[in-house]
Amino acid sequence: MNQGLEPTLDLTLDHAAAVEALERALLDGLDVEHCPQRSAVPVPAGELLLMPAAVGAFAGVKVAGVAPANPAAGLPRITGSYLLLDGPTLQPLALLDGAALTALRTPAVTALALRALAGPDAAHLVVFGAGPQAFGHVAAVRAVLPLERVTVVARRPGPAAELVRYAAGLGLDAAVGGPAAVAEADLVVCCTTARTPLFDGRLVPDGAAVAAVGSHEPDAREVDAELVGRAQLFVEARAVARREAGDLLMAGAAEERQINLSELVTGGAVVRHDRPRLFKSVGMAWQDLAVAAAQYASVRPDGSGSRRSLSAT
Repeated sequence: MNQGLEPTLDLTLDHAAAVEALERALLDGLDVEHCPQRSAVPVPAGELLLMPAAVGAFAGVKVAGVAPANPAAGLPRITGSYLLLDGPTLQPLALLDGAALTALRTPAVTALALRALAGPDAAHLVVFGAGPQAFGHVAAVRAVLPLERVTVVARRPGPAAELVRYAAGLGLDAAVGGPAAVAEADLVVCCTTARTPLFDGRLVPDGAAVAAVGSHEPDAREVDAELVGRAQLFVEARAVARREAGDLLMAGAAEERQINLSELVTGGAVVRHDRPRLFKSVGMAWQDLAVAAAQYASVRPDGSGSRRSLSAT
């Protein structure tokens, strides 16, 4: 075994730091359209995902499991591990909890996008779902935008009430609501396992920004064709969206309408506020790498990690 391999690293980065790591990767010129593809293999318990990435000073791979039956048994739906490697030599550097990494980077990606897409006075977030991703999204969006109010829409009353208590503990005015709450939303985040639309897209105000992050399958969607047709569309990468973004594929959204995250973050896109803005996220391997590398850099005992950036050669 490589003697330089760190013990499993705890994820101590907060959401703001994760957002910064993602933003820095894009500002440093990451080409999101030519990143390695995710491999998905069906297995009896669900699905195994293999997500490799390599950018400059670091490389890495996440092996994740998606087990839909796990929550009923009190187990996480998402499992896995992340192996961080030295970019030039591919020597192992550290192991990270893959599920924890996903739980941090996914809300951070959403927060990065919504920070650029939100209206100037965005204060009311409607979140669909009450699982780990819903909790992470409330915290991440609050870290980058001046939230005041959260409405939780979820199937199960217990977890919904728990998320309300969590949001209230962050100083937010929080309550449980129904799908029609989107009519009063500034921001809408969908982080569920739904395969059919969660709300009527005609209700979403023109000034609102919506993020749909719950699925990476071409035949599953959380938002309807009505919203997709009205909205300005944003994706992590068009190359990935054409394979995995069911919300857009099932609505027949033309690829020419889609603006990628790099174009949004680097200022190459004009954000319109005369219609809803929809960000469809499916998750990409470079995001895990950016956050894992930032975590490694923050804790490397000899300080060498802090001198390395994702884009360094």
